[in-house]
Amino acid sequence: MDYDVIVVGGGNAGFAAAISARQQLGSTGRVVILEKATSHGGGNTFYTAGAFRIAHAGLADLLSFSTSEIEPERVVLPPYTTEDFTEDIRRLGGGKADERLVKKVVEESHSVAEWLAREAGVKFVLSFNRQAYEVPDSKEDEERQARPSRFVFWGGLALRTEDGGKGMVQSYLETCQRLGIEIRYGSRACGLVVEDGAVCGVKLHSADQHGEETVIRARGGVILAAGGFSASKELRMKHLGPQWERALVRGTPHNEGDALEFAVRDAGARIGGDWSGCHATCWDAHAPPLGGDRDLTNQYTKSGYPLGLMLNAKGERFVDEGADFRNMTYAKYGRAILRQPGGYAFQIFDARTTPLLRKEEYADDIARKVIAPTLPALADALTLDGLECPKTFLGTVSDYNKSLVNSRADTFNPAIKDGLSTQATPSLTVPKTNWALPIDKPPFVAVKVTCGITFTFGGLEIDCGTANVVSERDGRAIDGLYCTGEMVGNLWWENYPGGSGLVAGAVFGRIAGREAALRAWHDAAN
Repeated sequence: MDYDVIVVGGGNAGFAAAISARQQLGSTGRVVILEKATSHGGGNTFYTAGAFRIAHAGLADLLSFSTSEIEPERVVLPPYTTEDFTEDIRRLGGGKADERLVKKVVEESHSVAEWLAREAGVKFVLSFNRQAYEVPDSKEDEERQARPSRFVFWGGLALRTEDGGKGMVQSYLETCQRLGIEIRYGSRACGLVVEDGAVCGVKLHSADQHGEETVIRARGGVILAAGGFSASKELRMKHLGPQWERALVRGTPHNEGDALEFAVRDAGARIGGDWSGCHATCWDAHAPPLGGDRDLTNQYTKSGYPLGLMLNAKGERFVDEGADFRNMTYAKYGRAILRQPGGYAFQIFDARTTPLLRKEEYADDIARKVIAPTLPALADALTLDGLECPKTFLGTVSDYNKSLVNSRADTFNPAIKDGLSTQATPSLTVPKTNWALPIDKPPFVAVKVTCGITFTFGGLEIDCGTANVVSERDGRAIDGLYCTGEMVGNLWWENYPGGSGLVAGAVFGRIAGREAALRAWHDAAN
Protein backbone atom coordinates (compact mmCIF):
# COMPACT_ATOMS: atom_id res chain seq x y z
CA MET A 1 0.00 0.00 0.00
CA ASP A 2 1.15 3.56 -0.77
CA TYR A 3 -0.48 5.10 2.32
CA ASP A 4 -2.41 4.25 5.43
CA VAL A 5 -5.15 6.82 4.76
CA ILE A 6 -6.05 8.91 1.70
CA VAL A 7 -8.06 12.12 2.11
CA VAL A 8 -9.68 13.65 -0.97
CA GLY A 9 -10.03 17.42 -0.49
CA GLY A 10 -7.94 19.95 1.40
CA GLY A 11 -10.44 22.13 3.26
CA ASN A 12 -11.39 22.21 6.93
CA ALA A 13 -13.04 18.76 6.86
CA GLY A 14 -10.16 17.14 4.99
CA PHE A 15 -7.50 18.68 7.21
CA ALA A 16 -9.36 17.60 10.35
CA ALA A 17 -9.63 14.05 8.98
CA ALA A 18 -5.94 13.89 8.05
CA ILE A 19 -4.76 15.21 11.42
CA SER A 20 -7.07 12.83 13.29
CA ALA A 21 -5.81 9.87 11.25
CA ARG A 22 -2.17 10.82 11.79
CA GLN A 23 -2.70 11.13 15.53
CA GLN A 24 -4.28 7.70 15.69
CA LEU A 25 -1.58 6.08 13.55
CA GLY A 26 1.38 7.57 15.38
CA SER A 27 4.68 8.82 14.03
CA THR A 28 5.00 6.16 11.36
CA GLY A 29 1.55 6.79 9.90
CA ARG A 30 1.35 7.67 6.21
CA VAL A 31 -1.45 10.11 5.43
CA VAL A 32 -1.94 12.06 2.21
CA ILE A 33 -4.33 14.85 1.19
CA LEU A 34 -5.22 15.03 -2.50
CA GLU A 35 -6.06 18.60 -3.48
CA LYS A 36 -7.38 19.50 -6.93
CA ALA A 37 -6.07 23.07 -6.77
CA THR A 38 -2.62 23.32 -8.31
CA SER A 39 -1.03 25.55 -5.69
CA HIS A 40 -3.42 27.28 -3.29
CA GLY A 41 -5.83 24.98 -1.53
CA GLY A 42 -8.10 25.34 1.45
CA GLY A 43 -11.37 24.64 -0.34
CA ASN A 44 -14.33 26.78 0.68
CA THR A 45 -12.77 27.12 4.13
CA PHE A 46 -10.26 29.67 2.86
CA TYR A 47 -13.07 32.01 1.81
CA THR A 48 -15.10 31.91 5.02
CA ALA A 49 -15.20 34.34 7.92
CA GLY A 50 -14.26 31.40 10.15
CA ALA A 51 -17.47 31.41 12.24
CA PHE A 52 -17.58 28.33 14.46
CA ARG A 53 -20.87 27.52 16.25
CA ILE A 54 -20.54 25.35 19.35
CA ALA A 55 -22.54 24.59 22.46
CA HIS A 56 -20.96 26.28 25.47
CA ALA A 57 -21.56 27.41 29.05
CA GLY A 58 -20.87 31.11 28.55
CA LEU A 59 -17.98 33.55 28.44
CA ALA A 60 -15.63 31.84 30.90
CA ASP A 61 -16.02 28.54 29.06
CA LEU A 62 -15.01 30.06 25.72
CA LEU A 63 -12.09 31.99 27.18
CA SER A 64 -10.54 28.70 28.26
CA PHE A 65 -9.42 28.02 24.68
CA SER A 66 -9.78 31.30 22.81
CA THR A 67 -7.13 33.99 22.72
CA SER A 68 -9.26 37.14 23.00
CA GLU A 69 -8.12 39.87 25.37
CA ILE A 70 -11.24 41.40 26.87
CA GLU A 71 -12.76 43.19 29.84
CA PRO A 72 -15.18 40.50 31.06
CA GLU A 73 -17.45 42.99 32.77
CA ARG A 74 -18.11 44.65 29.40
CA VAL A 75 -19.12 41.44 27.61
CA VAL A 76 -22.61 39.94 27.63
CA LEU A 77 -22.34 36.40 26.26
CA PRO A 78 -25.03 34.00 27.50
CA PRO A 79 -24.63 30.21 27.40
CA TYR A 80 -25.62 28.40 24.24
CA THR A 81 -26.76 24.96 25.29
CA THR A 82 -26.91 21.72 23.35
CA GLU A 83 -30.69 22.15 23.46
CA ASP A 84 -30.37 25.62 21.90
CA PHE A 85 -28.10 24.36 19.14
CA THR A 86 -30.29 21.34 18.39
CA GLU A 87 -33.43 23.46 18.25
CA ASP A 88 -31.83 25.96 15.86
CA ILE A 89 -30.93 23.19 13.40
CA ARG A 90 -34.39 21.64 13.70
CA ARG A 91 -36.21 24.94 13.38
CA LEU A 92 -34.29 26.23 10.37
CA GLY A 93 -34.37 22.85 8.62
CA GLY A 94 -38.05 22.24 9.16
CA GLY A 95 -37.33 19.16 11.29
CA LYS A 96 -36.05 17.21 8.27
CA ALA A 97 -32.44 16.68 9.36
CA ASP A 98 -31.28 13.23 10.45
CA GLU A 99 -31.52 13.46 14.23
CA ARG A 100 -28.53 11.16 14.70
CA LEU A 101 -26.29 13.44 12.65
CA VAL A 102 -27.59 16.51 14.45
CA LYS A 103 -26.98 14.91 17.85
CA LYS A 104 -23.41 13.98 16.92
CA VAL A 105 -22.57 17.48 15.62
CA VAL A 106 -24.10 19.26 18.61
CA GLU A 107 -22.70 17.00 21.32
CA GLU A 108 -19.17 16.98 19.89
CA SER A 109 -19.08 20.65 18.85
CA HIS A 110 -17.38 21.88 22.03
CA SER A 111 -14.86 19.06 22.26
CA VAL A 112 -13.90 19.34 18.59
CA ALA A 113 -13.19 23.07 19.02
CA GLU A 114 -10.93 22.30 21.98
CA TRP A 115 -9.27 19.54 19.96
CA LEU A 116 -8.61 21.86 17.03
CA ALA A 117 -7.12 24.48 19.32
CA ARG A 118 -4.95 21.95 21.16
CA GLU A 119 -3.93 19.52 18.44
CA ALA A 120 -4.35 21.35 15.12
CA GLY A 121 -3.07 24.78 16.12
CA VAL A 122 -6.32 26.55 15.20
CA LYS A 123 -6.62 29.90 16.97
CA PHE A 124 -10.09 30.91 18.14
CA VAL A 125 -11.20 34.40 19.14
CA LEU A 126 -14.48 35.94 20.19
CA SER A 127 -16.32 37.27 17.15
CA PHE A 128 -16.78 40.86 18.25
CA ASN A 129 -16.73 42.21 14.71
CA ARG A 130 -19.46 39.90 13.40
CA GLN A 131 -21.59 38.67 16.29
CA ALA A 132 -21.72 41.45 18.87
CA TYR A 133 -23.01 44.99 18.97
CA GLU A 134 -21.67 47.64 21.27
CA VAL A 135 -24.74 48.68 23.23
CA PRO A 136 -24.93 51.56 25.74
CA ASP A 137 -25.52 50.38 29.29
CA SER A 138 -28.73 51.99 30.50
CA LYS A 139 -27.93 51.29 34.15
CA GLU A 140 -26.15 53.78 36.38
CA ASP A 141 -23.76 53.21 39.23
CA GLU A 142 -24.19 54.39 42.80
CA GLU A 143 -22.72 57.79 41.93
CA ARG A 144 -25.34 58.21 39.18
CA GLN A 145 -22.70 58.02 36.46
CA ALA A 146 -23.36 56.20 33.25
CA ARG A 147 -21.48 52.93 32.86
CA PRO A 148 -19.41 52.21 29.73
CA SER A 149 -21.11 50.46 26.85
CA ARG A 150 -21.16 46.66 26.67
CA PHE A 151 -20.59 44.20 23.87
CA VAL A 152 -23.70 42.04 23.55
CA PHE A 153 -23.39 38.80 21.58
CA TRP A 154 -26.42 37.62 19.64
CA GLY A 155 -27.67 34.68 17.60
CA GLY A 156 -25.93 31.96 19.63
CA LEU A 157 -22.68 32.30 17.69
CA ALA A 158 -19.64 33.68 19.52
CA LEU A 159 -16.46 32.08 18.14
CA ARG A 160 -14.50 32.55 14.96
CA THR A 161 -11.02 31.61 13.85
CA GLU A 162 -8.29 34.23 13.95
CA ASP A 163 -7.96 35.85 10.51
CA GLY A 164 -11.03 33.92 9.37
CA GLY A 165 -10.71 31.07 6.91
CA LYS A 166 -7.26 32.23 5.80
CA GLY A 167 -5.96 31.89 9.34
CA MET A 168 -7.61 28.51 9.82
CA VAL A 169 -6.07 27.09 6.64
CA GLN A 170 -2.65 28.46 7.57
CA SER A 171 -2.87 26.77 10.98
CA TYR A 172 -3.80 23.49 9.32
CA LEU A 173 -0.90 23.74 6.86
CA GLU A 174 1.58 24.33 9.66
CA THR A 175 0.21 21.35 11.59
CA CYS A 176 0.38 19.08 8.54
CA GLN A 177 3.99 20.06 8.02
CA ARG A 178 4.79 19.37 11.67
CA LEU A 179 3.10 15.96 11.58
CA GLY A 180 4.48 14.91 8.20
CA ILE A 181 1.12 14.79 6.43
CA GLU A 182 1.70 14.93 2.69
CA ILE A 183 -0.36 17.33 0.55
CA ARG A 184 -0.40 16.64 -3.17
CA TYR A 185 -1.62 19.69 -5.10
CA GLY A 186 -2.89 19.43 -8.66
CA SER A 187 -4.26 15.95 -7.92
CA ARG A 188 -7.79 15.55 -9.25
CA ALA A 189 -9.44 12.38 -7.97
CA CYS A 190 -11.53 10.78 -10.71
CA GLY A 191 -12.54 7.42 -9.28
CA LEU A 192 -12.28 4.87 -6.51
CA VAL A 193 -10.47 1.53 -6.47
CA VAL A 194 -12.82 -1.14 -5.13
CA GLU A 195 -11.69 -4.71 -4.49
CA ASP A 196 -13.78 -7.44 -2.84
CA GLY A 197 -16.41 -4.84 -1.92
CA ALA A 198 -13.97 -2.59 -0.08
CA VAL A 199 -12.55 0.76 -1.14
CA CYS A 200 -8.77 0.58 -1.13
CA GLY A 201 -7.58 3.43 -3.33
CA VAL A 202 -8.15 6.39 -5.60
CA LYS A 203 -7.74 6.96 -9.31
CA LEU A 204 -6.44 10.39 -10.09
CA HIS A 205 -5.13 12.76 -12.70
CA SER A 206 -2.05 14.60 -11.48
CA ALA A 207 -0.59 17.77 -12.91
CA ASP A 208 2.93 16.33 -12.56
CA GLN A 209 1.87 13.24 -14.54
CA HIS A 210 0.68 15.31 -17.52
CA GLY A 211 -2.94 14.38 -16.83
CA GLU A 212 -2.39 10.64 -17.08
CA GLU A 213 -4.49 8.48 -14.78
CA THR A 214 -2.63 6.94 -11.88
CA VAL A 215 -3.71 4.89 -8.89
CA ILE A 216 -2.71 5.20 -5.25
CA ARG A 217 -3.79 2.82 -2.52
CA ALA A 218 -4.40 3.06 1.20
CA ARG A 219 -4.56 0.34 3.84
CA GLY A 220 -7.21 2.17 5.88
CA GLY A 221 -9.31 3.43 3.02
CA VAL A 222 -10.41 6.73 1.54
CA ILE A 223 -12.00 9.77 3.19
CA LEU A 224 -14.04 11.98 0.86
CA ALA A 225 -13.94 15.67 1.83
CA ALA A 226 -14.13 17.28 -1.62
CA GLY A 227 -17.17 19.52 -1.20
CA GLY A 228 -20.45 19.56 -3.10
CA PHE A 229 -21.30 20.93 -6.54
CA SER A 230 -21.62 24.66 -5.89
CA ALA A 231 -19.08 25.52 -8.61
CA SER A 232 -20.69 23.38 -11.34
CA LYS A 233 -23.14 25.41 -13.40
CA GLU A 234 -24.50 22.23 -14.99
CA LEU A 235 -25.17 20.42 -11.70
CA ARG A 236 -26.63 23.54 -10.11
CA MET A 237 -29.10 23.84 -12.98
CA LYS A 238 -29.88 20.13 -12.81
CA HIS A 239 -30.53 19.91 -9.08
CA LEU A 240 -31.33 23.46 -7.91
CA GLY A 241 -33.08 24.85 -10.98
CA PRO A 242 -32.31 26.70 -14.22
CA GLN A 243 -32.05 30.12 -12.52
CA TRP A 244 -28.98 28.91 -10.61
CA GLU A 245 -26.92 29.28 -13.76
CA ARG A 246 -26.42 32.94 -12.82
CA ALA A 247 -25.52 32.48 -9.14
CA LEU A 248 -22.07 33.77 -8.23
CA VAL A 249 -19.65 31.29 -6.64
CA ARG A 250 -18.51 32.55 -3.24
CA GLY A 251 -15.68 30.11 -2.64
CA THR A 252 -13.47 27.66 -4.45
CA PRO A 253 -14.05 27.06 -8.17
CA HIS A 254 -13.09 23.40 -7.68
CA ASN A 255 -16.22 22.08 -5.93
CA GLU A 256 -17.75 20.58 -9.06
CA GLY A 257 -19.37 17.43 -7.65
CA ASP A 258 -16.76 14.99 -9.01
CA ALA A 259 -16.41 13.00 -5.79
CA LEU A 260 -20.18 12.70 -5.32
CA GLU A 261 -20.50 11.25 -8.79
CA PHE A 262 -17.69 8.69 -8.57
CA ALA A 263 -18.69 7.60 -5.05
CA VAL A 264 -22.08 6.57 -6.49
CA ARG A 265 -20.64 5.15 -9.70
CA ASP A 266 -17.72 3.19 -8.28
CA ALA A 267 -18.78 2.25 -4.75
CA GLY A 268 -22.58 2.28 -4.93
CA ALA A 269 -22.89 5.06 -2.36
CA ARG A 270 -26.37 6.12 -1.29
CA ILE A 271 -27.24 9.76 -1.79
CA GLY A 272 -29.42 11.65 0.65
CA GLY A 273 -30.53 15.01 1.90
CA ASP A 274 -31.76 18.20 0.28
CA TRP A 275 -30.40 18.06 -3.27
CA SER A 276 -32.48 21.07 -4.24
CA GLY A 277 -31.14 23.16 -1.36
CA CYS A 278 -27.99 25.10 -0.70
CA HIS A 279 -26.35 27.78 1.42
CA ALA A 280 -26.69 31.01 -0.57
CA THR A 281 -26.41 34.52 0.78
CA CYS A 282 -26.55 38.20 -0.15
CA TRP A 283 -23.42 38.77 -2.23
CA ASP A 284 -21.97 41.85 -3.86
CA ALA A 285 -23.39 42.04 -7.38
CA HIS A 286 -19.99 43.22 -8.64
CA ALA A 287 -18.01 40.28 -7.20
CA PRO A 288 -16.15 37.79 -9.46
CA PRO A 289 -18.70 35.31 -10.89
CA LEU A 290 -16.78 32.02 -11.06
CA GLY A 291 -15.04 31.83 -7.69
CA GLY A 292 -14.08 33.84 -4.65
CA ASP A 293 -11.33 36.44 -4.43
CA ARG A 294 -8.44 35.10 -2.36
CA ASP A 295 -7.65 38.56 -1.01
CA LEU A 296 -11.13 39.85 -0.14
CA THR A 297 -12.67 36.38 0.46
CA ASN A 298 -15.77 36.86 2.65
CA GLN A 299 -15.82 40.66 2.37
CA TYR A 300 -18.14 40.48 -0.63
CA THR A 301 -20.86 39.28 1.76
CA LYS A 302 -23.48 41.95 2.36
CA SER A 303 -25.26 40.89 5.54
CA GLY A 304 -26.48 44.24 6.89
CA TYR A 305 -30.04 43.87 5.59
CA PRO A 306 -31.67 43.57 9.08
CA LEU A 307 -30.62 47.21 9.56
CA GLY A 308 -32.46 48.39 6.45
CA LEU A 309 -34.62 47.19 3.56
CA MET A 310 -34.13 45.06 0.44
CA LEU A 311 -35.98 45.99 -2.75
CA ASN A 312 -35.92 44.23 -6.11
CA ALA A 313 -35.56 45.70 -9.60
CA LYS A 314 -39.27 46.56 -9.63
CA GLY A 315 -38.89 48.55 -6.41
CA GLU A 316 -40.69 45.97 -4.26
CA ARG A 317 -39.74 44.31 -0.98
CA PHE A 318 -39.70 40.51 -1.03
CA VAL A 319 -38.38 39.27 2.37
CA ASP A 320 -38.87 40.12 6.03
CA GLU A 321 -35.47 41.62 6.75
CA GLY A 322 -36.11 41.34 10.50
CA ALA A 323 -37.54 37.82 10.64
CA ASP A 324 -34.61 36.54 12.73
CA PHE A 325 -30.99 37.28 13.50
CA ARG A 326 -28.84 37.62 10.41
CA ASN A 327 -27.04 34.34 10.98
CA MET A 328 -30.39 32.51 10.91
CA THR A 329 -31.61 33.97 7.61
CA TYR A 330 -28.55 34.82 5.53
CA ALA A 331 -28.11 31.29 4.12
CA LYS A 332 -31.58 31.38 2.50
CA TYR A 333 -31.92 34.99 1.41
CA GLY A 334 -29.53 34.50 -1.50
CA ARG A 335 -32.10 32.14 -3.00
CA ALA A 336 -34.80 34.74 -2.43
CA ILE A 337 -32.74 37.33 -4.34
CA LEU A 338 -32.11 34.94 -7.22
CA ARG A 339 -35.89 34.54 -7.66
CA GLN A 340 -36.32 38.28 -8.23
CA PRO A 341 -36.45 39.92 -11.68
CA GLY A 342 -32.90 39.94 -13.00
CA GLY A 343 -31.65 37.99 -9.96
CA TYR A 344 -30.54 41.07 -8.03
CA ALA A 345 -31.77 43.51 -5.39
CA PHE A 346 -30.82 46.72 -3.60
CA GLN A 347 -30.08 47.02 0.11
CA ILE A 348 -31.23 50.43 1.39
CA PHE A 349 -30.02 52.21 4.54
CA ASP A 350 -30.21 55.67 6.02
CA ALA A 351 -28.00 57.62 8.42
CA ARG A 352 -29.48 55.93 11.51
CA THR A 353 -28.02 52.52 10.78
CA THR A 354 -25.13 52.99 8.36
CA PRO A 355 -22.69 53.40 11.30
CA LEU A 356 -23.63 49.85 12.38
CA LEU A 357 -22.75 48.22 9.06
CA ARG A 358 -19.65 46.05 9.15
CA LYS A 359 -16.67 47.92 7.76
CA GLU A 360 -15.20 44.75 6.27
CA GLU A 361 -18.34 44.40 4.11
CA TYR A 362 -19.48 47.98 3.48
CA ALA A 363 -16.39 50.20 3.62
CA ASP A 364 -15.96 52.56 0.67
CA ASP A 365 -13.07 50.54 -0.74
CA ILE A 366 -15.05 47.28 -0.50
CA ALA A 367 -18.63 48.04 -1.56
CA ARG A 368 -19.78 50.01 -4.58
CA LYS A 369 -22.32 52.27 -2.88
CA VAL A 370 -24.83 54.74 -4.24
CA ILE A 371 -25.25 57.70 -1.86
CA ALA A 372 -27.87 60.42 -2.23
CA PRO A 373 -29.26 63.31 -0.14
CA THR A 374 -32.90 62.39 -0.82
CA LEU A 375 -34.85 59.23 -1.59
CA PRO A 376 -35.96 60.51 -5.03
CA ALA A 377 -32.33 61.24 -5.87
CA LEU A 378 -31.38 57.75 -4.71
CA ALA A 379 -34.08 56.19 -6.89
CA ASP A 380 -32.94 58.19 -9.91
CA ALA A 381 -29.32 57.14 -9.38
CA LEU A 382 -30.29 53.48 -9.07
CA THR A 383 -31.95 53.48 -12.48
CA LEU A 384 -28.43 53.45 -13.88
CA ASP A 385 -27.76 50.24 -11.93
CA GLY A 386 -30.91 48.30 -12.82
CA LEU A 387 -33.80 49.83 -10.88
CA GLU A 388 -36.69 49.63 -13.33
CA CYS A 389 -39.49 51.35 -11.41
CA PRO A 390 -38.27 54.31 -9.33
CA LYS A 391 -41.85 55.41 -8.65
CA THR A 392 -42.68 52.01 -7.14
CA PHE A 393 -39.44 52.13 -5.19
CA LEU A 394 -40.42 55.44 -3.57
CA GLY A 395 -43.93 54.19 -2.89
CA THR A 396 -42.61 51.04 -1.23
CA VAL A 397 -40.35 52.98 1.13
CA SER A 398 -43.16 55.45 1.89
CA ASP A 399 -45.65 52.65 2.64
CA TYR A 400 -43.08 50.99 4.88
CA ASN A 401 -42.42 54.19 6.83
CA LYS A 402 -46.16 54.77 7.33
CA SER A 403 -46.66 51.22 8.65
CA LEU A 404 -44.17 51.40 11.52
CA VAL A 405 -45.34 50.85 15.10
CA ASN A 406 -43.29 51.47 18.25
CA SER A 407 -40.40 52.58 16.05
CA ARG A 408 -38.80 54.99 18.50
CA ALA A 409 -35.06 54.96 17.96
CA ASP A 410 -34.38 54.80 21.70
CA THR A 411 -35.95 51.32 21.87
CA PHE A 412 -34.02 49.98 18.88
CA ASN A 413 -31.58 47.24 19.88
CA PRO A 414 -29.82 45.23 17.16
CA ALA A 415 -28.45 42.73 19.72
CA ILE A 416 -31.91 41.34 20.58
CA LYS A 417 -35.14 40.70 18.75
CA ASP A 418 -36.47 44.11 19.73
CA GLY A 419 -39.99 43.78 18.33
CA LEU A 420 -39.81 47.07 16.43
CA SER A 421 -42.11 46.10 13.60
CA THR A 422 -44.59 47.10 10.94
CA GLN A 423 -48.35 46.84 11.20
CA ALA A 424 -50.45 45.30 8.46
CA THR A 425 -51.74 47.74 5.88
CA PRO A 426 -53.30 47.16 2.46
CA SER A 427 -50.19 48.49 0.71
CA LEU A 428 -47.59 46.67 2.81
CA THR A 429 -47.16 43.24 1.26
CA VAL A 430 -44.21 42.04 3.39
CA PRO A 431 -43.81 42.76 7.13
CA LYS A 432 -40.65 43.63 8.98
CA THR A 433 -40.71 41.87 12.34
CA ASN A 434 -37.73 43.38 14.17
CA TRP A 435 -35.39 46.37 13.91
CA ALA A 436 -37.92 48.36 11.89
CA LEU A 437 -36.84 51.99 11.86
CA PRO A 438 -37.98 54.62 9.37
CA ILE A 439 -35.87 55.17 6.28
CA ASP A 440 -35.97 58.96 6.29
CA LYS A 441 -32.71 60.37 7.62
CA PRO A 442 -30.19 61.45 4.96
CA PRO A 443 -27.82 60.61 3.51
CA PHE A 444 -29.32 57.47 1.98
CA VAL A 445 -27.17 54.53 0.89
CA ALA A 446 -27.86 51.66 -1.52
CA VAL A 447 -25.79 48.60 -2.39
CA LYS A 448 -26.61 46.22 -5.24
CA VAL A 449 -26.58 42.54 -4.24
CA THR A 450 -27.14 39.21 -5.88
CA CYS A 451 -27.02 35.53 -4.89
CA GLY A 452 -23.70 34.07 -3.81
CA ILE A 453 -23.75 30.29 -3.47
CA THR A 454 -21.57 28.84 -0.71
CA PHE A 455 -22.23 25.12 -0.70
CA THR A 456 -24.89 22.58 -1.63
CA PHE A 457 -26.88 20.54 0.90
CA GLY A 458 -27.35 17.24 -0.94
CA GLY A 459 -24.71 14.59 -0.35
CA LEU A 460 -23.92 11.06 0.70
CA GLU A 461 -25.53 9.17 3.55
CA ILE A 462 -23.12 8.24 6.34
CA ASP A 463 -23.12 6.28 9.57
CA CYS A 464 -22.92 8.97 12.25
CA GLY A 465 -20.75 6.85 14.54
CA THR A 466 -18.06 5.97 12.01
CA ALA A 467 -18.56 8.43 9.12
CA ASN A 468 -18.67 5.39 6.80
CA VAL A 469 -20.56 6.01 3.57
CA VAL A 470 -23.71 3.89 3.36
CA SER A 471 -24.42 1.53 0.45
CA GLU A 472 -27.45 2.10 -1.76
CA ARG A 473 -27.78 -1.66 -2.25
CA ASP A 474 -28.24 -2.82 1.35
CA GLY A 475 -27.90 0.23 3.60
CA ARG A 476 -24.74 -1.08 5.21
CA ALA A 477 -21.46 0.76 5.66
CA ILE A 478 -19.14 0.59 2.66
CA ASP A 479 -15.88 -0.86 3.91
CA GLY A 480 -13.02 1.60 3.56
CA LEU A 481 -15.07 4.62 2.40
CA TYR A 482 -15.70 7.60 4.66
CA CYS A 483 -17.15 11.06 4.14
CA THR A 484 -17.14 14.43 5.85
CA GLY A 485 -17.76 18.13 5.23
CA GLU A 486 -20.09 19.46 2.56
CA MET A 487 -20.38 16.01 0.99
CA VAL A 488 -22.47 14.73 3.92
CA GLY A 489 -26.19 14.59 3.16
CA ASN A 490 -29.24 14.64 5.48
CA LEU A 491 -27.82 17.30 7.80
CA TRP A 492 -28.89 20.66 6.32
CA TRP A 493 -32.30 21.27 4.78
CA GLU A 494 -33.60 24.52 3.29
CA ASN A 495 -31.68 26.72 5.74
CA TYR A 496 -28.74 26.61 8.09
CA PRO A 497 -27.57 28.19 11.39
CA GLY A 498 -24.50 30.31 10.59
CA GLY A 499 -21.18 28.84 11.69
CA SER A 500 -22.41 25.22 11.69
CA GLY A 501 -20.65 24.06 8.54
CA LEU A 502 -17.09 24.26 9.83
CA VAL A 503 -17.97 22.52 13.08
CA ALA A 504 -19.82 19.70 11.30
CA GLY A 505 -16.89 19.17 8.94
CA ALA A 506 -14.48 19.01 11.85
CA VAL A 507 -16.69 16.65 13.87
CA PHE A 508 -17.10 14.08 11.10
CA GLY A 509 -13.55 14.68 9.89
CA ARG A 510 -12.18 13.74 13.29
CA ILE A 511 -14.39 10.63 13.35
CA ALA A 512 -13.51 9.59 9.79
CA GLY A 513 -9.78 10.02 10.37
CA ARG A 514 -9.88 7.97 13.53
CA GLU A 515 -11.91 5.16 11.97
CA ALA A 516 -9.82 4.94 8.80
CA ALA A 517 -6.65 4.84 10.89
CA LEU A 518 -8.03 2.06 13.09
CA ARG A 519 -8.89 0.11 9.95
CA ALA A 520 -5.33 0.58 8.67
CA TRP A 521 -3.92 -0.53 12.00
CA HIS A 522 -6.15 -3.61 12.05
CA ASP A 523 -5.17 -4.50 8.49
CA ALA A 524 -1.47 -4.18 9.31
CA ALA A 525 -1.88 -6.32 12.42
CA ASN A 526 -3.38 -9.09 10.35
